[in-house]
Amino acid sequence: MKSHRVQLLYGETTCDVSFPDEYRIHEIHKKPSNPLQDPAAFTLAALQDPVEMQPLSQIARNARSVCILISDITRPTPNGVILPHIMAELEAAGISRDHVTILIATGLHRPAPEAEKRTIVGDENVFSSVQVVNHYANNDSQHVKLQATTRGTPVLIDKRFVEADVKVLIGLVEPHFMAGYSGGRKLVAPGIAHRETILTFHAPPFMEDPNARNCNLEGNPLHEDQLEIVSMLGDIFAVNVIIDEARDIVFVNAGEVIQSHFEAVAFARRICEVELSRQFSTILTSAGGFPLDKTYYQTVKGMVSPLDILKPGGDVIIVSECSEGLGSDNFRESQRWLAESDPQSFIRRISDPGHRPMIDQWETEKLVESLKKGNVYLYCKDLAEEDWALTCVHRVQSVEQAVHHSVAQSGDPHVAVVPEGPYVIPLYKA
Repeated sequence: MKSHRVQLLYGETTCDVSFPDEYRIHEIHKKPSNPLQDPAAFTLAALQDPVEMQPLSQIARNARSVCILISDITRPTPNGVILPHIMAELEAAGISRDHVTILIATGLHRPAPEAEKRTIVGDENVFSSVQVVNHYANNDSQHVKLQATTRGTPVLIDKRFVEADVKVLIGLVEPHFMAGYSGGRKLVAPGIAHRETILTFHAPPFMEDPNARNCNLEGNPLHEDQLEIVSMLGDIFAVNVIIDEARDIVFVNAGEVIQSHFEAVAFARRICEVELSRQFSTILTSAGGFPLDKTYYQTVKGMVSPLDILKPGGDVIIVSECSEGLGSDNFRESQRWLAESDPQSFIRRISDPGHRPMIDQWETEKLVESLKKGNVYLYCKDLAEEDWALTCVHRVQSVEQAVHHSVAQSGDPHVAVVPEGPYVIPLYKA
C-alpha cells in the first residue's frame, strides 16, 4: 500500500513520487519563512534606506548613464517586482529611460533571445521603454581590462557597466556550488566578465579547492576573487532578493554591493542550510525545476548539493526536465572527454599545466565530484536518445523503481528527499 507521496520540482510542473509504508522518508525543505505581504513596498523601502550607501535617487542625481545588471534565464529572479521601483527612483533623480541600459549577465551562457529577454525583465512597461542587451563574453572589444587579482586572475569586464555613471545590479541570493552563495559580486564576475577571466577562475586550481563549495565564503577562492573585482569598479548599488519554494519574496535589501550581500547571505543561511544528524544511502532530489532544469549542464548543481548527507557509495536519484538538452557544444565536448575515460583520468587531464581550460568544463568537473562519492541516477523523459551516453550517469525509467532498487541494495529504508533540489543545502552534523 502506497502511503507517502512527495512532489519534486520538474520543469514548470512536478514529478510526483509515492513510497511504500515501510520506507522512512525524510523530506528536506527550507526552514519556514514568511513571504513579504507587500514585496513592492519592501523593495521601495530598501531602495530608500540602503546599506552603507545613499538612496538610489540621490546617487543618480546628475548622472548621464545607468547600467543595471540582471541575471539570465537560469535564475528565477523577481525582476518584474524590483525593476519598476528602480526606474521610478532613477526618474526621481532626473534620469530619462533612454539613458538606462539593462544588461543581462550571461557569463558564458547563451544570449537571451528577444522573447526570453521579456520574460527575464518581467515587466512590460520597463521592457518596452529601456534598452535590454546581452553580455557577450567572447566579444573582446566590449570589455575593459583592469588590473589582475591577487591570485593573478586577469580582469576584463563589460565596458557598458564599467563606464556607466551609476552601476546597479539585482541579484538572487541562493546557495551556489562553487561560489558559496550567488548574487551580489557574482553578477559582475562571471556575469559580465570576459571569457579569459571566467576560464581562469573556473579552472582546477579554483575548482579543486575544498573551500569552493556550497554555502561557504570563508577562504573560498572564487568569492575572494569576485570581491577583489567588484572593489575595482567603484560604487555599485545592489538589490538582493531571496525567494521561498513557492518563488515568493521573503527578503529584499539594497545598498553597497559587498555589505548588502553579506546581510542577505546571513538571512539565506537561516533558511537554506538544513543540518541533519545522519547520512543516507538513498537520496531523491530535483534540479530545481524551471528555469534551472532547462539543461543537463545546470542539472549538475542538483547532483552536488546533497553530497554532504550522502553515505560514500550511496545513490543520488535526480529528476530534471532538460527541455533544452545537454547544454552548450563546449559542455558536450567536456562530457565526451569524461565519457571516453573515467573521473580520475578526466581530472588529471584538465589539471595538466599544459591544458588550456575549455568553456564549461567546470560543470563536468563538479559532476565528477558526485561520481567520486556515489552513484548518480537521472530521470528525464525528454532527453534525446543520442545524448544519454554523454550524461555519464545511470538512466532511470521509473523513479519509484530506482528508489526501490537503491533501498534494496543498501538494506536501509531511510530515504532523504529534497524536492527543491539545489535551492536548499542539507548538511551532515554528527
